[in-house]
Amino acid sequence: MCGIAGIINKNASFVNSKDIKKMTDIISHRGPDGEGHFVYKNIALGHRRLAILDLSPSGHQPMVNDDYVLVFNGEIYNYIEIKEKLKNIGYVFNTNSDTEVALKAFQEWGDKCVEEFNGMWSFAIYDKKHNKTFISRDRFGIKPFYYFNDDKTFYFGSEIKQILTFVENPKVNRQVLYDFLYLSYQHYDENTFFENIKSLRAGHNLYYNHETNKIEIKKYYTLKKEDNTYNSLEESVESYKTKFNNSINLRLRSDVKVGTCLSGGLDSSYVAKTASEKYINEDKFTAITAKSIDAKNDESHYAKIVADVYNLNWKITEPSNTDFFNALDDIIYNQEEPFGSPSIIMQYFVMKKAKEEGCIVMLDGQGGDETLLGYERYYIPYLNSIKNPIKRISEFRKLSKNSKLSLKQLLSYYLYFGIPKLREYFLIKKNNYILDKNKKYFNKKLVSEFKKSSKDLFALQEKELLELQLEKLLKFEDRNSMAHSIEARVPFLDYKLVECALAIPAKFKIKDGWSKYILRKSYGENAPKEIVWRKNKFGFEAPSKKWMSDKSLFFKTIKQSEFLNHVIKKDSALDDLEENTLWKLFNIAKWAEKFNVSY
Repeated sequence: MCGIAGIINKNASFVNSKDIKKMTDIISHRGPDGEGHFVYKNIALGHRRLAILDLSPSGHQPMVNDDYVLVFNGEIYNYIEIKEKLKNIGYVFNTNSDTEVALKAFQEWGDKCVEEFNGMWSFAIYDKKHNKTFISRDRFGIKPFYYFNDDKTFYFGSEIKQILTFVENPKVNRQVLYDFLYLSYQHYDENTFFENIKSLRAGHNLYYNHETNKIEIKKYYTLKKEDNTYNSLEESVESYKTKFNNSINLRLRSDVKVGTCLSGGLDSSYVAKTASEKYINEDKFTAITAKSIDAKNDESHYAKIVADVYNLNWKITEPSNTDFFNALDDIIYNQEEPFGSPSIIMQYFVMKKAKEEGCIVMLDGQGGDETLLGYERYYIPYLNSIKNPIKRISEFRKLSKNSKLSLKQLLSYYLYFGIPKLREYFLIKKNNYILDKNKKYFNKKLVSEFKKSSKDLFALQEKELLELQLEKLLKFEDRNSMAHSIEARVPFLDYKLVECALAIPAKFKIKDGWSKYILRKSYGENAPKEIVWRKNKFGFEAPSKKWMSDKSLFFKTIKQSEFLNHVIKKDSALDDLEENTLWKLFNIAKWAEKFNVSY
């Protein structure tokens, strides 16, 4: 786990070594254990190291051999198995690192090497012989990769701020800004909040030809729909448990201490349970919980049940109002782009606590909801998939009984997400604080696209896993963890486990009105029922009402923002805005100020 950087000058002028060092210095938090640079004529590669596997100097990067130079961010969890395969072909290894395995896998299989990898990554390999650079990002975008490409230079890095070092007068990407304000969408394509700074999409490779200075981007990973793989609930549960166990085993591979995030919800509790049973260490397995100062959304009592049942070394962090405001500037700087609510800030404090406890690797539960139908919006295509109207009504009633939505709420949800025109009307009305001239940015195409996926469950899952939902959550997690030099690992996103979950029929994932039924059954008979059969969930939800109780600071920041003069009606009644909207505007104002972004 590390941070990478790259510069390619297109006019053949030599790269200044100070420039690549500048790019790696700015992400020292991603790699406090070492740095390295490769500079050759008009190309430079840089690296910051967070040592997880093979802590010796032999894992140093950039890793160079006769033909290739590699900078690598992430972990190839199945590196031991790949290493054995390569040894049988005749390769000799000098380190115990997954980095060397990645390099020699590319040497053997070329761009097909990523099909062998089970893990998370963004890396660049300069092919000296053919004068090309191969760049890849993992299947679900767990690890970030940003780039800027104009007629003079190609820059890339693990964080946007590395590129901003060379971009004068950064401008906002207006369409991304308004998709965020109107629809709460972000990271649904290659665009970022910064004009001309792009993100390599999850499951894509980028090929850079140094002779022509042309780039080509190709998708290498596609989710497959395999409905008929499992014929019974029992078979589905056993297969899912087996693959989840394999995922945990791989993600416990580490030469440093591993812990886990524990909200007390279904997903994080299952991770903690499974990992604690497998963790080989003289100490108890450490789990860290963020306790809310607002009793209404505090679920630490659930986390305590899990900690007691599975004999965990349980640690709590309880950020106060003062902690929130003291950390705010740092969090906005590290996130680099606006985010929709203060909820992700709780995760920041969990990672801070992990650092204090010496847990350099933390497991987390991202991906469970997207793969096992944990969100209420999945109910709409699930119900639409039931052809028999009487059975559909029956399932509707069961959902209202065993989910956190009442019958009335479920019906409202069904209408809101099922009728795009209705959704469009409410979204525009809700956001009437936006200047009328900016209504042209309302993205009707994105709203209509949801209509298609509201009738096709697989299409919605595919969209959420590869576009609309998951990548932004992974980005939040990457920034929160790496701000404290922590590697976050997400067992639910082992690609073999994801493919297993998608192949399980929906009737086994939502059963008798219970979402994520497969996971609930995977716990076993002795699991705490208070956890397994919970209807409500928070997931490190922030005490936003407490933190934002004094709205004067938020109003003042919004009203004084020169950037927001171009966006909202300043004479509108800010007092009437709902909490999340107020946060969004405040966050945008602070972000624009922090990064000196112009409209």
